[in-house]
Amino acid sequence: MKYLEFTFCTTPCTEIVNDVLSAVLGEVGFESFVEQADGITAYIQKDSYNETALKEALADFPLPDAQIAYSYTEAEDKDWNEEWEKNFFQPIVIGERCVIHSTFHNNVPQAEYDIVINPQMAFGTGHHETTSLIIGELLDSDLQGKSLLDMGCGTSILAILACMRGAAPCTAIDIDEWCVRNSLENIKLNNVDSIDVFQGDASSLEGKGPFDVVIANINRNILLNDMKQYVRCMHPGSELYMSGFYVDNIPVIRAEAERNGLHFVHYQEKNRWAAIKVIK
Repeated sequence: MKYLEFTFCTTPCTEIVNDVLSAVLGEVGFESFVEQADGITAYIQKDSYNETALKEALADFPLPDAQIAYSYTEAEDKDWNEEWEKNFFQPIVIGERCVIHSTFHNNVPQAEYDIVINPQMAFGTGHHETTSLIIGELLDSDLQGKSLLDMGCGTSILAILACMRGAAPCTAIDIDEWCVRNSLENIKLNNVDSIDVFQGDASSLEGKGPFDVVIANINRNILLNDMKQYVRCMHPGSELYMSGFYVDNIPVIRAEAERNGLHFVHYQEKNRWAAIKVIK
């Protein structure tokens, strides 16, 4: 699946402006963000890009004194392992219990759970706040013997960790063919089983489940649109963990959850990104 690579230049270029911009872009389909000296680089699936939606979102930007200029190109099918090794991807330890690294790393910190990832795309390595928030939730949860769905699985690090913690069977689904291929590679690298990987969106959940635990680390708009389909493949007592949105979006996410018969348990936040836990 082809991606577009956008370069957004922000004035003033501050952490707050770039964080708000990332949140706004996430609501119109952008999936990943890399901080730059003069703004951010953002990625969106070519088929998902809507120029009108982007221009309207920037016109309604909530920080009126900020100025944003952008350009874009079609992202190359690069060797992202090499790109991450040279520029971005360093081993990361989450909750002092889980380390995420790639095969090219040396002197990896020791942790209870060791996950090896070879990213075949520009994102999905566990460094984003939303991923680390969900990892923290999984580390604190009793997953032994529980069936689990990782919706929008990316590199499948969440499903892999869940499997390491005793969840079985696990199902990982992503709309992106790159993610499916990379998930299969990462599952093999980590010597875990009981994870089935499928390509598709929420409509592919028909006939699957019910699951004891559902993870959806995507973005606000997709969560709001697809939550009802997650609920259909849950049973009373099933847990749903959602992330991919800012703290400011918690009220609307919670309201939709409660409309679908879900009970709000708690939320966690990191650098204004949020993750919430609800139970059916």
